[in-house]
Amino acid sequence: MNRNITARMVCIVTLSLAAVLLLCTVAGAQNISGVINGRNGATMTVQTQDAGNVVVVLNDYTTVEDVSGLFHARKKQMGLTVLEPGLQVQVQGNYNAQNQLVADTIKFNGKALQNATDIQAGVTPVEQQEQAQQQKIAQQQAQLQQEKQAQQQQQAELTAEQAKIAANKAAIAAVNKRFGELADYNIWDEVTVYFGNDKVTVDPQYDSKLLALCQKAKTVTGYVIQVKGYASAVGSAALNQKLSQERAANVTDFLDQQCHIPLTNVLAPGAMGTSKQVAPDTTVEGQAENRRVVVRVLQNKGIAGS
Repeated sequence: MNRNITARMVCIVTLSLAAVLLLCTVAGAQNISGVINGRNGATMTVQTQDAGNVVVVLNDYTTVEDVSGLFHARKKQMGLTVLEPGLQVQVQGNYNAQNQLVADTIKFNGKALQNATDIQAGVTPVEQQEQAQQQKIAQQQAQLQQEKQAQQQQQAELTAEQAKIAANKAAIAAVNKRFGELADYNIWDEVTVYFGNDKVTVDPQYDSKLLALCQKAKTVTGYVIQVKGYASAVGSAALNQKLSQERAANVTDFLDQQCHIPLTNVLAPGAMGTSKQVAPDTTVEGQAENRRVVVRVLQNKGIAGS
């Protein structure tokens, strides 16, 4: 009899201690409710009404349940991946030494999950639109930079072209000064050689005229032959200057090689460009008259005595 009483007493004490431990565990468990507002690795942050932001620790033992129906009678086990920002949850667990709630059970309602998914679906397009807008702005900035560089290059080219034009004008002025005023000379003879459009070669039809001019020049004491080349005002100034120079040079070569005129008696070929046009460049005929080289036999009035 004593043995039976002793065994019953031990059983009662054991059950009592188990009950106390269970009550202590239940009493120590904490429950919070709120909305997930962040995930960071194995933790998430839950915004609660009373405690503010609570850091919740997730582990392999954390149970996630989708509960619905009256008194949450229907439960469905879910994975940790459904815990996304915007989801309304109820978390049960215990706080660790870092004051983080180590989750044992996390519950949510299916409707709340759908709401969170809708929220994420709304956030993602906004982020994509923002990225697209930023890319568009970056592309526009790159295009503006390219346009700026192109404008700078065009300005540099324009400046260089203006410098060439100024140099050509200065060269023409120097030639005119070198030739001097015709008022100081007697003109003994003159031949005008015309050229085709963009042509610089002396047409053979002018050979006899130039030979006759040279023969007459040789009879004049102290003669010099003046050669001035011109171009029509069609095309760029630089091209016209070049054409007038080449035309004058070719006529000078003819005087030297065919007429045997010493170059000491020839004034350096004058590239006059489009200066001193003799006809309007608005017509084909006028342009033809302006494409010319004028050759003159000159004698200083001081030598002639008049």
